[in-house]
Amino acid sequence: MDVLLPSLVDGLLIGFVYGLAAMGLTLIFGVMDVVNLSHGALIVLGMFGVYLLYTALGLPPYVGLFIMLIAGILLGMALYGIAIHPLLGGPHLSTLLSTFAVSMVIIGVGTALFTSTPRNIDFSLGAVQVGNIRLLGTRVVAAFVAIIMAVGLYVFMYRTHTGKSIRAVANNRDAAELVGIPSRRILALSFGLGTMLAMVSGGLIATLFPFNILSGGVYELKSFVICVLGGMGNPTGALLGGLILGLIEGFVPVFMPVGWTPVIEFTLFVIILLVRPSGLLGAR
Repeated sequence: MDVLLPSLVDGLLIGFVYGLAAMGLTLIFGVMDVVNLSHGALIVLGMFGVYLLYTALGLPPYVGLFIMLIAGILLGMALYGIAIHPLLGGPHLSTLLSTFAVSMVIIGVGTALFTSTPRNIDFSLGAVQVGNIRLLGTRVVAAFVAIIMAVGLYVFMYRTHTGKSIRAVANNRDAAELVGIPSRRILALSFGLGTMLAMVSGGLIATLFPFNILSGGVYELKSFVICVLGGMGNPTGALLGGLILGLIEGFVPVFMPVGWTPVIEFTLFVIILLVRPSGLLGAR
């Protein structure tokens, strides 16, 4: 228990960040029924954005996160207009390939500029001692930021006029347009919010682990597992799925080699797809 409990708490803290990343993916799917294959590349953009602001300008990573928040919304809205909106209403494969192409462009440009050399943000907040459990300050702050972002998204979606408009468009786009909701702007904002969540989570991950331009693929796959766990299109379920995945990553290395962790994660992914494809919090 002296080893297991700290590992579980550590996994739980990381799980909040995973959940935040998955919320961006599931929000876009829930609102416009688009599977965003550029999600991993957008996470990497957040990583390198915070890294460059820290190393080149000396800005603390958490100031860089605020810049990624604004940049993510603007970039997401631009990507929606260029790569998504012209294809809405067509075959699902069209938007799938379009977002995949966006991912390839981002990774290709990033590889040309930064190569695949691993990077890390040399930043520390010390550690917090809670009883016999020692927690790294960066992980505690990352979990706290993820919780604040998740609560903020919930309040925005359920307590503001714009958030209710997003939910209305997600439920029935034609009916929303009949009552005067500008669906194109709402969809663009939704994609911007999803991109923002991906980039902010990427910035948080960069404060925890080393990364390179190809790291986004790993976190994109984790996001898909989380979305299936919690229910595609359900941001609350994404947070729950992130916590479950974090607990798995904290639990497994205590009893077996860490290489088994992804095996167990994706086995769980397949089981959930077979037994309850709507996810834990999804509608039957």
